[in-house]
Amino acid sequence: MSKRDYYEVLGVSKNASEAELKKSYRRLAMKYHPDRNTGTEAKFKEVKEAYEVLSDAQKRAAYDQFGHAGVDSSMGRGPGGPGGGVNFSDIFGDVFGDIFGGGRGGQRVNRGADLRYNLELSLESAVAGTTVKIRVPAHKTCPTCRGSGAKKGSKPETCTTCGGHGQVRMQQGFFSIQQTCPRCQGAGTIIKDPCPSCRGQGRVQETKTLSVKVPPGVDTGDRIRLAGEGEAGEHGGPPGDLYVQVMVKDHEIFTREDSHLFCEVPISFTTAALGGELEVPTLDGKVVLKIPPGTQTGKSFRMRGKGIKPVRGGPVGDLICRVVVETPVNLTERQKELLEELDETMQAGGRRHSPHSTSWLAGVKKFFEGMGF
Repeated sequence: MSKRDYYEVLGVSKNASEAELKKSYRRLAMKYHPDRNTGTEAKFKEVKEAYEVLSDAQKRAAYDQFGHAGVDSSMGRGPGGPGGGVNFSDIFGDVFGDIFGGGRGGQRVNRGADLRYNLELSLESAVAGTTVKIRVPAHKTCPTCRGSGAKKGSKPETCTTCGGHGQVRMQQGFFSIQQTCPRCQGAGTIIKDPCPSCRGQGRVQETKTLSVKVPPGVDTGDRIRLAGEGEAGEHGGPPGDLYVQVMVKDHEIFTREDSHLFCEVPISFTTAALGGELEVPTLDGKVVLKIPPGTQTGKSFRMRGKGIKPVRGGPVGDLICRVVVETPVNLTERQKELLEELDETMQAGGRRHSPHSTSWLAGVKKFFEGMGF
């Protein structure tokens, strides 16, 4: 089945900015995260793959020019690591090497696979930065045979079928074609006496504990690279890397948008009408929010510098508080009487007390008259 266009997956245009890409990815990642909704893992992976390509300038340029063929869609199994681009020199090298007799001799040494670890953080930890311990299952080089796969005291023997080249040559007409050696599977060597610890694989399974330093200001979608902490390479090859993928959990008070924080502040009818002061929380502590008289529901107040300092630098964001006037409930008879008395006095004042309501009612009356009602 053909892949969907990455821009379509993220719901952005082809000239979308980095900020637009990140905003869309964060929204979709939260929507499709498997821990929140069952049956959305495929969608979640599709969104992550699209973002990993489009958020990288080089990969995005390759995708814009060549489409899916220009990037490694296996997201982590290709030569470029997670979401890496296709290495065109390797492609042409393999093709022409097979046809014209090229190729490398000796034992094949492969770099280990990259690993990914999903790390969930609270908003407070993501903003302030933290150090966390994680446990990661992975392969490491076998300490007994040091990656050779052969029993201690012995060593791999040269494959007699391919002469240690890992490939065999076949003549087809005018062409000489090389194929992977069927006996040694391209390794160039045969292990006759395998290591008992790794059974000839050169690697053993382990679960290691790593300390991850999370810088202040990270957000959902950010990745932390731990070089050399991925899978051990085959036959003593270099290890891959570990990518720690950050996912910031929802907060009960704040929502985040880039470097800004948003929160809703409920206020009483009396405070909205008469004004007053409220203590509101920030990530640094309490601050006083001054409510002017006559404040309407939905009014936003900006507290500069009370947001987040971005992980990649830049000014600290703001905290935007949106007030919501709360209608009183469960009134006593006396409270109802007082409100009715207040309403009578306010109706007598007309537009002076309720300018928006008065304008709206006048507009409705004009509309009905125009419709002949």
